Amino acid sequence: MVKDLGWPFPSEPKPIWWRWSSFATVASISLMSKFWFCYINSIKIFGAEKLHKAVHNRPNCTSLITVANHHCCVDDSIICATLPWSTAFKTNQFRWTLGAKDICFTKMWHNYFFAWGKIIPVARGEGVFQKGMDFAVDRLNKNEWVHVFPEGGVNMDKTWIRFKWGVGRLISECQRMPIVLPLYHLGSDSVLPNHKPYIPAICKKVTVLVGDPLDLNPHLKKCTEMGMSAAEIRKTLTTYIQEEMEKLRIIATELH
Repeated sequence: MVKDLGWPFPSEPKPIWWRWSSFATVASISLMSKFWFCYINSIKIFGAEKLHKAVHNRPNCTSLITVANHHCCVDDSIICATLPWSTAFKTNQFRWTLGAKDICFTKMWHNYFFAWGKIIPVARGEGVFQKGMDFAVDRLNKNEWVHVFPEGGVNMDKTWIRFKWGVGRLISECQRMPIVLPLYHLGSDSVLPNHKPYIPAICKKVTVLVGDPLDLNPHLKKCTEMGMSAAEIRKTLTTYIQEEMEKLRIIATELH
């Protein structure tokens, strides 16, 4: 059993040492990711301007949820690589994302490192109502950006996996409808294979396709009119997102 190291985030306002540590972590990881994918390997991004606009130029009162497939443990670094260099120094605009508690938060040093990197611990098997998910909803209601891998883990054989309903909760419990932006990528598992000895490769090709923002208002309105329960709404929204991601997968595969 993994030792519970406790909640890694301090209460607001965060101490200055915490803010500087988070800034240094976000900046260093972002810059290394950008360099790794753009110069050591080759990344081609389709629709990058959609992501840039959503991250840097969305209305002040609007939050952002990005969703992506999960083929490798460095997939989060791809998000860094798709953004301008300057994003690395804008910690307040940088994404929050969900990380497996039993993998990322197993040692005290890891607890600090991943928390400084704006990664929220979630425990697999504990459902959509847990502290990490509550925290993510709170970030969205403060108009911030949360990135989600709704498959719930690395999909190494790239088969169809039903998305976890947590993404449906994030959307349905936002005080204002967030921008929901899907991304599909291919090639990350060639940059860092999913099998031992886990040696990073060079000169590999990565393709990222950024889709159009998803309009979930009609779906949410229909769910409400039909008198669906909260669980049914979460399921319906998640299913719609998965259907849109499947469309992106087909196009991204052709581009790759």
